[in-house]
Amino acid sequence: MKFLVLLTLGVSLFGCSKQPERTYSVDELMANQTLLSDLIAKCKSNPGELRATPNCVNAEAADWKSRMERMGKALGG
Repeated sequence: MKFLVLLTLGVSLFGCSKQPERTYSVDELMANQTLLSDLIAKCKSNPGELRATPNCVNAEAADWKSRMERMGKALGG
């Protein structure tokens, strides 16, 4: 009986948990520079906790890729 009560309580608490943050792809971030800038600022404000999260990794990759594309265009490529 105790097990059933604990199981019910656990399931109900799990249902109230926070929704996971949406993970953006590198291409999505490159297409939305405002979102990219916001994510980079958020990641830099708390690198110890957020650096290895998928959004921060993708934001870093998108920023790098955008910089390389801009540099290529500036050099005539």
